[in-house]
Amino acid sequence: MGRMGRKFDTLTEIILIDYRWVFVCLFLLPISFFYNFFYYFRNEIIFRLSSASTAHGAKVKSIQRQVRDWRETGMNTKMCTARPGWQTMSFRKPMYKKSMYQIKCNLVDILEVNTEKQTVRVEPLVNMKQLSETLGKLGWTIPIVPELDDLTVGGLVMGTGIESSSHIYGLFQHICLSFELVLADGSVAVCSKEENSDLFYAIPWSYGTLGLLTAVEIKIIPATRFIRLTYEPVKGLKKIMDTLHREAKNKANHFVEGLQYNLDEAVIMTGVMVEDNQVEWGQVNEIGKWYKPWFFKHVEKILRKGEKKIEYLPLVDYYHRHSRSLFWELQDIVPFGNNLLFRFFLGWLMPVKVSLLKLTLTKAVKKLYENHHIIQDLMVPIHNMKRCIEFFHEHVNVYPLWLCPFNLPNDPGMVHPKEKEEMYIDIGVYGVPNVDNFHPVKTTRAIEDLVEQCDGFQMLYADTYRSREEFYAMFDHKLYNTMRKRLTCESAFPEVYDKINKNVRE
Repeated sequence: MGRMGRKFDTLTEIILIDYRWVFVCLFLLPISFFYNFFYYFRNEIIFRLSSASTAHGAKVKSIQRQVRDWRETGMNTKMCTARPGWQTMSFRKPMYKKSMYQIKCNLVDILEVNTEKQTVRVEPLVNMKQLSETLGKLGWTIPIVPELDDLTVGGLVMGTGIESSSHIYGLFQHICLSFELVLADGSVAVCSKEENSDLFYAIPWSYGTLGLLTAVEIKIIPATRFIRLTYEPVKGLKKIMDTLHREAKNKANHFVEGLQYNLDEAVIMTGVMVEDNQVEWGQVNEIGKWYKPWFFKHVEKILRKGEKKIEYLPLVDYYHRHSRSLFWELQDIVPFGNNLLFRFFLGWLMPVKVSLLKLTLTKAVKKLYENHHIIQDLMVPIHNMKRCIEFFHEHVNVYPLWLCPFNLPNDPGMVHPKEKEEMYIDIGVYGVPNVDNFHPVKTTRAIEDLVEQCDGFQMLYADTYRSREEFYAMFDHKLYNTMRKRLTCESAFPEVYDKINKNVRE
């Protein structure tokens, strides 16, 4: 009976792993579509009625009451939000929530768009699709729109966010003008560069360990309907690095991004917002349409032709160009997802929600991902780019690589250059390693060591195996620790390390 049971388990694992696409296509895609449909219309109604701003005060008071209840019940455990771990964009689900006092925070609305002040005020669970579509209809945008639809403002503030406009504007935190939080004593604090500046600079990368974020004010800029996107195939690793660096220094480029398809070939893309009268309509590519090829496949075809190409893309389509294929992760889940027939008949259901993929992960699939998959974003000074890519090629050999240059100011906080403002690059490594000696722990540890040696930083949504001492060496905790003590956070919230290290994520 035991042997038969093991055979059945093996057969079940094969079905769940090799034919997961059946479950995704039949169940998760339709659920994702109807959820997005509902969420879109809910946002439209709430925004047009302008009711979110009034309701926001009541939501904040509810959070304050919950914090006071926690204090009155003895503060025996630390606090965290009640948002289920499977709803986050990180591949892992946080286990620490099970043992903590959970605060319910239903903060999902855009509160105000002020075109005179050029700001938008939002609740932390507003996502990028919701924000870019709402602002786009008004002729505005935030300067940095991280690609994936479901990335939330709160996650991008408390963690980090980056986009192809970051060579001008920096990280997502650098376009934020103020934060509103409920603190450990139940009070509400508002902080900005001018008011409570220490708290303002300590919030990014703090992962909800200084207070409960309730609202964010973000800079907005005028938007056009289209951008002119230039694709430049480049050969040779040094030339790839030099081209990317040159284009990133050119602030006339509103967007700069690279997709690298092997050690020596990449496409460097530069984009500029253009008015309608500057658009060459015969070169318009509405890349966001459901029947269009996945963006990274479209770019790869341009690389194979080896010729520079110019297209005009709708701005919102460009912002979310990697969403339908989750960069290139979806090709391992739905291998035929870029097939013309699939795109034409079922592409309108895309993208599948990452949260649903996480929620329905079986132990077999989770084990497969842990042992045969890597998701990392490594942020290093751009002059170290060549060294890092050669290292990744040897130790994981995963392509495409996502290359996104960004300007890193020398602001206070957990992440800043050693001395002065500097151009960095985010190297995104997502996929199945194509080497014989890949080991999830040893390889990730080696990558982390390299990033630290290069004065870089690891994005903390991904697996990290740093010890506490090594984590402190990578991230500057001086201001963070000062604010933890000043706001009596030690008994109220865990440290960042206690929320992001691999031991507390499943």
